[in-house]
Amino acid sequence: MSAAREARQGQETHGTEAAPDDQEPPAPAAAQEAPRRVFADLTPLRTSADYRRLWFGNSVSWVGQGMTTLAVSLQVYDITRSPFSVGLVGLFSLVPLVVFGLYGGAIADTVDRRKLGLASAGGSAVLSAALAAAAFAGFHHVWFLYGIVALQAVCAALNAPARSSMIPRLLPPEQLHAANALNSMTSTFGTLVGPSLGGVIVGLAGYQTAYLVDAIAFSASLYAMWRLPSMLPERTGARRASVLDGLRFLATRPNLRMTFFSDFCAMILAHPRALFPAVAVLWYGGDAKTTGLLVAAPAFGALLGGVLSGWQGRIRHHGQAIFLAVATWGTAIAVFGLTRDLWLGLLLLAVAGYSDTVSMIFRNTMMQVAAPDEMRGRLQGVFIVVVAGGPRLGDFLAGTVADLTSPTVAVTGGGLACVLAIGLLAAYGKGFRRYDAHHPTA
Repeated sequence: MSAAREARQGQETHGTEAAPDDQEPPAPAAAQEAPRRVFADLTPLRTSADYRRLWFGNSVSWVGQGMTTLAVSLQVYDITRSPFSVGLVGLFSLVPLVVFGLYGGAIADTVDRRKLGLASAGGSAVLSAALAAAAFAGFHHVWFLYGIVALQAVCAALNAPARSSMIPRLLPPEQLHAANALNSMTSTFGTLVGPSLGGVIVGLAGYQTAYLVDAIAFSASLYAMWRLPSMLPERTGARRASVLDGLRFLATRPNLRMTFFSDFCAMILAHPRALFPAVAVLWYGGDAKTTGLLVAAPAFGALLGGVLSGWQGRIRHHGQAIFLAVATWGTAIAVFGLTRDLWLGLLLLAVAGYSDTVSMIFRNTMMQVAAPDEMRGRLQGVFIVVVAGGPRLGDFLAGTVADLTSPTVAVTGGGLACVLAIGLLAAYGKGFRRYDAHHPTA
């Protein structure tokens, strides 16, 4: 995200000795095949049974979580008939993710990551079962739903750093890029299919059935983690892991720091999701169905970014790839703000989603390869905060600018600002541009 996993478990993925300047290191076999590959590299699934089980379990869990997310929103609206109350569901999910994301990473760098993954996934399963039990019992109270959503977010904030930091212990460094591409397909597929399936199940069998299916779906992830060996962090010192130590480490690692700055350019400056309902009506004369298409287009492009990721295996300079991907995102969003043809707009949003996945795959790979094992959990915690908080700030900025000016200015101006900002970062980040996947440095 392997031959024998046991042979890889104690290896420091960032400690490969550099070859002399006049001698180019031989490319891995996977990289030599990359020019002929279009679709995602399935090598991690073929070579590591542990990773294969974990990937499948996460795929099932993502679909189940997508079902529950929609079901909770529908149930809150059914109880209150208030869009504002439905919007609070996102707030009750966001705050615990941001607050506990950093602490979840520190915990993952302190305890057995396998046990933390089991405990947090088990907690999510129990909470989904609680939702199902309450629905079966006719216990329909908004405060209960908000509380469960908040606790589920806490479990997710603890689970994600533990799960992500396990991957470099299961696979060799040259397979991490392929693993991240496969993981992106898992999350995007769940985001696309989960809510749709949840809507069908709620319509046919009620909220309780959707929640129960989600609780059962967690069994796949629990089984995968149960089969893993102990995953204690590789500590180089006696000090207990802390959030501040992780932030200090990030402050001294310019390449890792730049991965977060580049993502902020896209997610804060050029994130038009909050404007889709207005855009659907004002630009295309559409309705809720049009809004649904606008929301689905970036997700579809993101899924293609994972499915058609085979070419990425031959890219050595990951920093350059990230800059180009973010610039492509900004350009696609800027042009989207100028078009009034729905199908062209959907195509541009799909291009933006594809570019976002490309950037995400390279950023995740850099964090996993260039960072020491004892810091991977905390870096993934920071990543959760960026992923959870960045788009929300982008929604706020886009909505504010649109109210002060117009949706066109907000969307196109945001896209151009993203391109300008990433250009300035590229001019400043010479070391990031020179980052070489064969000789990773943080």
